[in-house]
Amino acid sequence: MSRIGKKAVAIPSGVTATIDNGTLSVKGPKGTLTLGMSDLIDYKVDGEEIQVNPANDTKQARAFWGMQRTLVSNLVEGVTDGFTKTLVISGVGYRAQAQGKKLKLQLGYSHDVDLDVPEGLEVKTPDQTTVIVSGIDKQAVGEFAANIRQWRKPEPYKGKGIKYQGEYVFRKEGKKK
Repeated sequence: MSRIGKKAVAIPSGVTATIDNGTLSVKGPKGTLTLGMSDLIDYKVDGEEIQVNPANDTKQARAFWGMQRTLVSNLVEGVTDGFTKTLVISGVGYRAQAQGKKLKLQLGYSHDVDLDVPEGLEVKTPDQTTVIVSGIDKQAVGEFAANIRQWRKPEPYKGKGIKYQGEYVFRKEGKKK
């Protein structure tokens, strides 16, 4: 039995959830998100909560159960609070600047890296070494933050690169004479 799947997803006030044509739609103060429903899982909206249960007792249905409940929970959390990822840039001359729907990164290459911000996401740069990615879709926020980080992953010798806030980078000692 899935310990996560057994818990019902609470629907806060101001949020509505509806099921129609194989999709679960959750509407809240920050927007609307949808999830394509799996045939292996039964979804029920009961007033103040959403119940997620396996449709049958197959191994695949039980495997999907906890994940589908987490996806439903992410929909509800996204339309109420939203999600954010903070990236920290360290290195001499490395900097970032948000310009409307573009993010301009200077990462030691011979050219600047210009990234288009996907629809539904917001990117802020409170200072030159901090990038804050926020939005209502957890998967889109995480994917765009990973795409930014991929341009200069933190290296273990000097610690230069782009890392998530709170991420620990294992440091190595350099060569000795």
